[in-house]
Amino acid sequence: MDSTPPPRLHLRRDALAQGWSDEELGRLTRQGDWTRLRRGAYVEAAEPPDATTRHRLLIDAALAGLQRPAVVSHQSAAVLLGFPLWGCRLDQVHVTRQPRATTAIGRSLRVHVARLQDDDVVVVGGIAVTSPLRTALDLARTIPFEAAVANLDAALRRDLVDHDALRSRVAAAAGVTGVRQAVRVTVADARSESVGESRSRVLLHRLGLPPSDLQFEVRTPSGLVVARTDFVWEEERVVGEFDGRVKYGRLLRPGQHPGDAVFEEKRREDLIRDEDWRVVRWTWGELVHPASVHRRVQRALVRGAGRLG
Repeated sequence: MDSTPPPRLHLRRDALAQGWSDEELGRLTRQGDWTRLRRGAYVEAAEPPDATTRHRLLIDAALAGLQRPAVVSHQSAAVLLGFPLWGCRLDQVHVTRQPRATTAIGRSLRVHVARLQDDDVVVVGGIAVTSPLRTALDLARTIPFEAAVANLDAALRRDLVDHDALRSRVAAAAGVTGVRQAVRVTVADARSESVGESRSRVLLHRLGLPPSDLQFEVRTPSGLVVARTDFVWEEERVVGEFDGRVKYGRLLRPGQHPGDAVFEEKRREDLIRDEDWRVVRWTWGELVHPASVHRRVQRALVRGAGRLG
């Protein structure tokens, strides 16, 4: 993990109170010494390239400018709670206030209005933040389905959220705006080990080709495990693999070359086939081309069923 401290945040109001002028702030920005993060907020040097680090700074800037208190929520809460995030916009800070407040959507701040119970709020670094469970529910209700599943899979895998508690909370939220969408993400599964696997699972269900299980162990007749596969269709004796691991170095051991990892993966696939299983693979690029994945998986299932028939 990168231990580099985030760049220092400067607020215009504090700088003016300390005797700086807008002209001086403008000069620092033009010279590249400071970078404007949002209206009235600057960071030293360049803006952080990492979206999560940048969003943490945006949260600090937004909270400093609030006229009335609010609870950090949704994607912003996820960032502070350490949720792994994929497919979420981080250009706005999200906060929630209790009813009788009004919703507001600005360029860099979005104010939600919702009832928060006492156990819906925790404190992180001195900041009031929606709890992990409430944050998971809010994400499930408000972000696109594929992104919600991928993010909740990761949260479950890291034990940030309890699956049974999430299901119960969704069931208890009947009638709440967005709860129908939230119900769908109770299919989140901690066994998905990457965003690619989560996206693959969503796609396979949409294609009407749901696997019978995840993280399936292929064994020899004596019980020896020769491989653990991402997906399986047991009746057709077909296993599926999201092929993103070698490309992104997840199989590489210290000092190992990519070519060696590719060779080992080929040998692993041979061992799977030796046990009379068909193997079907797809890549990152194919996840945005459903017809290609559908054709490949469907062909493997048909051939697998025909072979057994």
